[in-house]
Amino acid sequence: MKVSDYLATVSLFRGLPEKQLDELAPAVSIRRVRKGERIFSEGDKGTGFYVVLEGQVKIFKVGMDGKEQIIHVFDNGQVFAEVALFENSVFPAHAQAMKDSRLLFVPKATFSEVIKTDPALAMNMMATLCLRLRQLVNMIESLSLKEVPGRLAAYLIHLGHEQESRSSVRLDISKTALASILGTIPETLSRVLKKMADRGLIRMDGPDIIILDLETLEELATGDIKLV
Repeated sequence: MKVSDYLATVSLFRGLPEKQLDELAPAVSIRRVRKGERIFSEGDKGTGFYVVLEGQVKIFKVGMDGKEQIIHVFDNGQVFAEVALFENSVFPAHAQAMKDSRLLFVPKATFSEVIKTDPALAMNMMATLCLRLRQLVNMIESLSLKEVPGRLAAYLIHLGHEQESRSSVRLDISKTALASILGTIPETLSRVLKKMADRGLIRMDGPDIIILDLETLEELATGDIKLV
């Protein structure tokens, strides 16, 4: 598949005429990264942004105590590191492959030239940035205002929306990674999952979580009830 064909499958570039995709393609490169490989580090100069073609990438911060906090996990077709588009920007967090991955790298200079001439691309980028901001606000709210069961319930509901399913979700990350996203430790996460299962809210089936009581999960996510 040509690079321009890859670009056409990404929501960010949806609506761009083929001619512009062909103009952008020569400056775009495909990068293969192995599981565990660092893509960039916090403080590195932002020279461009990435699209996950295949695989999985985590964006994370490391605290003074060395503890890792995952900010977001990106899967196929998702864009990350858009902060590179802003003048004199540096990456505010680390990026690392969670699986063997293939990434598209789009240089800042080339993208900036294209976006000047195409309002559709500018609107797509604004929509992407707004979605990311909303996700960050929700994460901050969950970490600061909710207990672990509420955070987990909110995450499962969010995952259900992403996977377009109200009856089950698939966890495609490890429990260690999920615990980091939720700001807890794997042992606590396992206890909360078991308690949810014992209360009849969910059922575990390997990497799949079957949602048995969505209404109660939603009440738990909003803080209307507690998991006792």
